[in-house]
Amino acid sequence: MIRYMTRLSVAALIACAASLSSTATAQAAYSPPYADIVVDANTGKVLKSSDPDALRYPASLTKMMTLYLVFEELQKGKIRLNTPIRVSAHAASQKPSKLGVKAGQTFTVEQGILAVVTRSANDVATALGEALGGSESHFAEMMTAKARSLGMTRTTYRNANGLPNSQQKTTARDQARLGMALYTHFPQYYHYFSARRFVYGKQVIGSHNRLIGSVRGVDGIKTGFTNASGFNLVSSVHIDGKSLVAVVLGGVSTPARDNRMRQLIATYLPQASSRGNTRALVASQKSIPEPVANASRGSEPVPSLPMADVPVPGARYGSAPALGETAYANDEDDSSASKAISTIAPTPKRRKMTGHHPVPPANVDNTMTFSTKSEAKAESGWTVQIGVANSHSDAMDLLQRAKAKGHAGLKQARPLAVAYGEGSSKVYRARFIGFEDQQAALNACNSLKKSGVSCWAAMQ
Repeated sequence: MIRYMTRLSVAALIACAASLSSTATAQAAYSPPYADIVVDANTGKVLKSSDPDALRYPASLTKMMTLYLVFEELQKGKIRLNTPIRVSAHAASQKPSKLGVKAGQTFTVEQGILAVVTRSANDVATALGEALGGSESHFAEMMTAKARSLGMTRTTYRNANGLPNSQQKTTARDQARLGMALYTHFPQYYHYFSARRFVYGKQVIGSHNRLIGSVRGVDGIKTGFTNASGFNLVSSVHIDGKSLVAVVLGGVSTPARDNRMRQLIATYLPQASSRGNTRALVASQKSIPEPVANASRGSEPVPSLPMADVPVPGARYGSAPALGETAYANDEDDSSASKAISTIAPTPKRRKMTGHHPVPPANVDNTMTFSTKSEAKAESGWTVQIGVANSHSDAMDLLQRAKAKGHAGLKQARPLAVAYGEGSSKVYRARFIGFEDQQAALNACNSLKKSGVSCWAAMQ
């Protein structure tokens, strides 16, 4: 009897080992579809790309567009940094990553921006979307429409945070366009992407973006992760007059993705031009596939990818195969998400889209173009500078103290800290921008001088 039970035990152990081996093999066999692109942001020239127009899941890169629309409303004066945003039950119920705000609570727009940039808070992104669009679904339509106006013809949004939705797709090229547009259109708010920590109540929240502070010149932009998307990253680099925007989609782990981005920056930054200006670029459909998506709700926005290319998101945003234990998180968590697909081979399998799926022509003009058209009221270009500081925060403090004096000429003006110089000689010019004309800038400066604030008005 004992001998018989021993045989059964051995058989059970063998069966269990075989099952575990099969599961491990299935996990190791899956590799998230990979794509990348590196763009010289000064000229728009594409320096390197791999499958830049293949459809991918954006994960938390979605929040770049959420913030684009927030910045646009700030620039129009429809909201302010201290505008309170009320949290709905729907927003509070979003899955992690999240800030943990409860239904009925409020946070300011600025707190929302920082929570999205650092923690990649899904509850906060949803609340911002509801505040600007009336509902998250309508806000997603606004996001898609804005994507079209920026030349992002292959991107469709269905929510404000990047949580699972099989119709929410993008491309590496489209994300590069968005990264360039954020920097070009909103220099006064772009510094938020460099935030390395955010204090909210008793919480001290660190950024998911490990390249900020560790790679010279990197000042943003956004990370993202789901099982189906892999580890995504959009980075911007500004150094010695050169500018790059680089995108990695489908990294197999946080370290692998970050190392790949470091390699791309080190390799292609020397090739970038220190001349040129992306503001001169206009939308052009020559460099991208014809539009295959629209912003209408309820319609299939883009052709579905074959299952072999991208797993269709379910409750786990890639539930087959099941990778790791992170069911919903759409950004890195050191204890779980960053390990979720670390066993996958580092060289992702690539597959060309065939049949009815558009494939970019071989003779495509390899220049990144995007629309610089802004719906906000045009500005004169006149600024009022009140001083120079050694840090961005000190420059912003100067501006806030000046504006707090209540000068009528500064009501519509916006504070902007402009970096100048490099290394130990780097300083920040404290300026007000957004004046209608030269006379408005001069009036504001004269008003400041009467209260003892030195200033001068000039063209940007």
